[in-house]
Amino acid sequence: MGYKPKSLLELDGVPLIRRQIMALQGAGVTELVVVLGHHASKIALQLQDLAVKPVTNPNTQASPISSQRLGLQSLSGQTDAVLMALADQPLIDAQDVRQLIDAFEQRPEGTNLLFPRVEGQPGNPVIFTAAVRIAMLACPSEVGCKQWRQQHAAQVQAFDCDNPHFVQDLDTPEDIEKFSQSSGRQLQWPTPTLSSRLS
Repeated sequence: MGYKPKSLLELDGVPLIRRQIMALQGAGVTELVVVLGHHASKIALQLQDLAVKPVTNPNTQASPISSQRLGLQSLSGQTDAVLMALADQPLIDAQDVRQLIDAFEQRPEGTNLLFPRVEGQPGNPVIFTAAVRIAMLACPSEVGCKQWRQQHAAQVQAFDCDNPHFVQDLDTPEDIEKFSQSSGRQLQWPTPTLSSRLS
């Protein structure tokens, strides 16, 4: 994204990071940890009035696995399931999150991790039991959610659905253009404030 914080892209005037938090809270998620890295100070400004726990990964050059594990370590542990979400999925709303939670609650016996799948394409967020959180953190530091899923395929279940929101994310400027073409909606970078223009 040209060293820009994509979680601050705005849809209908609301930064994506705030939209995702509102979706999670609207679906009944009670404890939220937001892991920050690059642009942490800018993104943290969008979290000040929200009931979330921001934590900063000091090693911004590390793999995303280190941020995943930092987030898992920062949870209180007073939960029966963990939902791991991204901040760059512009269309995820509370109804989508609730759909995933409902599917998890109805999961087949022996399933400990559930992920959405749309037309064969795996998506996000993913949701897993508290026991999986403990197991992941007991693994070596190079093991994250993806690696755990690969190593424990028998405990992993896909939630097949036709909801494209689960597979829509933004990694490049081209993705922003594709999003506009497919959705008819525009993403905007935030307008610089006076202080940021002077700095």
